[in-house]
Amino acid sequence: MELSLFGQKFTSKSGILQLMDDLGKPLPPDVPAYRLGGGNPARIPEIEKIFRREMYRILEDGDNFERTIGCYDSPQGRESFLTAMARLLSLKFGWKIGPENIAVTNGSQSGFFYLFNMFSGSTGKGKKNKILFPLVPEYVGYADQGIEPDTFVTLPAKAEYYENNTFKYFIDFQLLEDYLSKHPEISALCVSRPTNPTGNVLTNEEIVRLANTAEKFGIYLMVDNAYGTPFPNIIFNESQPYWDPSVILSMSLSKIGLPTTRTGIIIAEEKIIKLLSAVNSIIALASTSIGQAIAENLVLSGEILKISKEIVQPFYQNRAIQTEKWIREIFKDRNWMLHKSEGAIFQWLRLCDMPFTSLELYKELKKHGVIVVPGEYFFFGEGGINHEHLHQCIRINYSGPQDEVYQGLKIIEEVSRAGNS
Repeated sequence: MELSLFGQKFTSKSGILQLMDDLGKPLPPDVPAYRLGGGNPARIPEIEKIFRREMYRILEDGDNFERTIGCYDSPQGRESFLTAMARLLSLKFGWKIGPENIAVTNGSQSGFFYLFNMFSGSTGKGKKNKILFPLVPEYVGYADQGIEPDTFVTLPAKAEYYENNTFKYFIDFQLLEDYLSKHPEISALCVSRPTNPTGNVLTNEEIVRLANTAEKFGIYLMVDNAYGTPFPNIIFNESQPYWDPSVILSMSLSKIGLPTTRTGIIIAEEKIIKLLSAVNSIIALASTSIGQAIAENLVLSGEILKISKEIVQPFYQNRAIQTEKWIREIFKDRNWMLHKSEGAIFQWLRLCDMPFTSLELYKELKKHGVIVVPGEYFFFGEGGINHEHLHQCIRINYSGPQDEVYQGLKIIEEVSRAGNS
């Protein structure tokens, strides 16, 4: 069987395929599993009770349930959900948006696939547009989403180091502006906020400066807000949400506790939403309705903001604090560093004294039942291949059972130490 170039690209080995495969693949027999690798959010009982309540509301509301599972929404999304979301965001943050500025996709991953391939690739006029990622390491799920090859370019993050074994990545704005001034083929910038994998949160000043830079060069800034504010609000500082017409903002219901409903929310200029809806109609007909239905009343009442702030955010912040304490305890005799934990559900651990790569560590850890994500997958593009941290970092998801996280960390230390002895 001879596959097309499309088939070859999307069936070949990739970081995101490896990540998702590891979530379901059996580990060696008789070896306990410590799954610290995926992006699955924690099951928070208080949140699940609220979603169960909302499902009962749907079931008891006439034929609402039957309409939800039996009738397609428009390719843009469920009209009542779009209206509720626009009302919430415009009233709370003063954004000048209506339902015409919002579309729902089958998860934000699908939404970015549409957006990346709308804005990158051959234009038919002898030009090949590209997407620029200005803060690598960046989300592994982006790396292989371009249909055409060589349509993504990356710039390395600069790091600041602190006395307590922590560091933080920042955008090199001088490097970014120099690159944009020399490369008119760049049609959009893209960042995640909080950053997956590092837990970095671009400061309020950085995100505004990025948006202004995009506007200056006549391009869009795509912001992946899957873990961000105002929901699920897995952010541990005073960061504020941001949108203006130069921004394409992606949000999600996954990390608040509805990952399998695959509900991505895109906020953008009306002309972008129309284009995105057209793509969605061809590829998916419409987006799944159940997540929108479960969340609609929470959005309409504003309760989604309350539970994000009072339940979800403290839950993950406490987990992050505890995981950092364990790392400091377990790795106290090692040469290690940790990215400042500012959000998301990961710790980004840099092991400076390993004699092998993080990819090799990952393979060895699998034999011991521990799944992490090796840092190499996140350093994609030219901006990542020469980064100082390329072979020294692993992403650790701390949202699972705490005994698994603790024991997994101990095994990580032991296996990496064995290679160092």
